[in-house]
Amino acid sequence: MPNTPPALPLVIVLLGPTASGKSDLAVALARALDLAVLNVDSRQLYRGMDIGTAKPTPAQRQAARHELLDLRDPDQPINLQEFCKLASAAISAELARPRPGGPMALLAGGTGLYLKALTQGMAPPAVPPQPALRRQLEALGQPTCHQLLRHADAAAAARIAPADAVRTQRALEVIYGTGRPMSVQQGSTPPPWRVLELGLNPPDLGERINRRTEALYAGGLLAETAALMQRYGDGLELLNTIGYAEARRVHQGEISQAEAAAITARRTRQYAKRQRTWFRRQHRPLWLEGSDLQQQLAQALPQVERVLGCGVSDSSPPPVTTRLNATTSPF
Repeated sequence: MPNTPPALPLVIVLLGPTASGKSDLAVALARALDLAVLNVDSRQLYRGMDIGTAKPTPAQRQAARHELLDLRDPDQPINLQEFCKLASAAISAELARPRPGGPMALLAGGTGLYLKALTQGMAPPAVPPQPALRRQLEALGQPTCHQLLRHADAAAAARIAPADAVRTQRALEVIYGTGRPMSVQQGSTPPPWRVLELGLNPPDLGERINRRTEALYAGGLLAETAALMQRYGDGLELLNTIGYAEARRVHQGEISQAEAAAITARRTRQYAKRQRTWFRRQHRPLWLEGSDLQQQLAQALPQVERVLGCGVSDSSPPPVTTRLNATTSPF
């Protein structure tokens, strides 16, 4: 009888728009399956950006091991190629860790391009950061840079928001470094694992976004933003992102806190809409129904069993129902 080749390792991907409950469900899955949570949220890679990014709370990080958080200071951007290298190493380490049920890893986050690069084997151009060029581009201003990108690489410009200076500069950096548009250089090699994508899109997402926004401002977003401004200056690029940009305007006397919160909620809803569009077009997740954590977990675990071809309940810790009460976030 011919030998049956061993099954490829399994990588579970938990994706969904912002404020959909990914952090809570990721902790529940990690505890049930004896896994770490590997972060795929681009802003949570940076130290000192905890409140505004809704980074996993200390209680959540105590409940389950988290990786790919707090990798750099926010004035040291991480590009896609660098993230893929770091994340691939973290995935390999997790797959090599002995655990009941065989090699498995868990990715959780909402940064679509990063998720696609990891799960579909995208190979971003190997162009190192060029600080001198970036300073020149910053001096030109973002509107001019995005216009340059539209002329040089229309496909990339169509995917990159006009206000996204980080990705605009990176695309121009690749063009100047290689002489070719970034959009034609992104090949792909399927990763050496099976992928199970689980998606969250709760029906009460709008209410969740409102609650999250209230919690951000009540939890110290203004103070966190002030600390970032003091240490890195008002021009820090990440201060242009949702929440921080509005908090900075409060400190600059342009708007009130109430106005800032309203703008943050609106920008977050717009971002969530873009995320849902991306996930529908670029991924094929199994969408978990409802908003209840235990209901979602009850849907997710059988899907893991199905892909593995065996039950996970015999080797997993006791039910997480009572143990998650202290770790769930208000979002």
